[in-house]
Amino acid sequence: MNAFEYFAPTTLKEAIDILNEKGEEASILNGGTDLIVRMRDGISDPKYVVDIKKIKGMDDIRIENGRVFIGASALLNDLGNNQDIQKRYPFLSKAALSIGSKQVRNRATCIGNICNASPLAGMATPLLALNATVHVFGNYGEKDILLKDFFVFVRKTLLKHGEIVTGISFEEQACLGVFTKISRRRKVDLSTVCSTVVKKYDEYRISFGAVAPTPVRLNKTEAFLKGKMLSKDIIEKACELAMSEVSPISDIRASESYRRELVQVMLRNSLSQWY
Repeated sequence: MNAFEYFAPTTLKEAIDILNEKGEEASILNGGTDLIVRMRDGISDPKYVVDIKKIKGMDDIRIENGRVFIGASALLNDLGNNQDIQKRYPFLSKAALSIGSKQVRNRATCIGNICNASPLAGMATPLLALNATVHVFGNYGEKDILLKDFFVFVRKTLLKHGEIVTGISFEEQACLGVFTKISRRRKVDLSTVCSTVVKKYDEYRISFGAVAPTPVRLNKTEAFLKGKMLSKDIIEKACELAMSEVSPISDIRASESYRRELVQVMLRNSLSQWY
């Protein structure tokens, strides 16, 4: 790892000013579980590191004004063990606690997982299914980006240099959800495929990770299920339709055909919770 200059701003404006002054040679440090590894391996070589953890309010997890807010520096363990989240959105808690080891989750953040934009990002599928919004701060002030629009490609988002994600939020909602993660090992492993299915009255929201260049919602399958009473036949037709909405690849973790089969199995098992 090469030498770098370290900054620890205490306000968003200070952080943005540093990023703008130092330009493309500056990187944001939050949890550091991705950046530090990439720096160690020579994949990233920032000359300036801007640590945002000391900015007030960035580690908040709160429910107010009808929305659930997760700050950019909120740790995965804090999110997964939050009593309100466990009670109201247990599938979101389960997703947070499925990532890495306990030690990793004591450093890694929900927003870091989202901003890395891995196709298999564990936090992406529950937050996509909850219609989450990403909150971004820059020179212009604040702006909101729907999570479904935030992902562009593998490890690419709409976030520009000189912008900082301050958190992510979603509307409070009465819903049921199922988070599923399939991996080669039971624990401390990346997803081969992950998914979340949320049921809200007679509507279903279905999201998958590791089956396309970005985490995705299965919009056609959702539209097919809307208003229908679940039956074995309806579930099987939904699983067939889901296959047409994914485009997995073969890699070191699984083949394309295996991932396609997992999509059907995971969706079938999730929907069967309410059949």
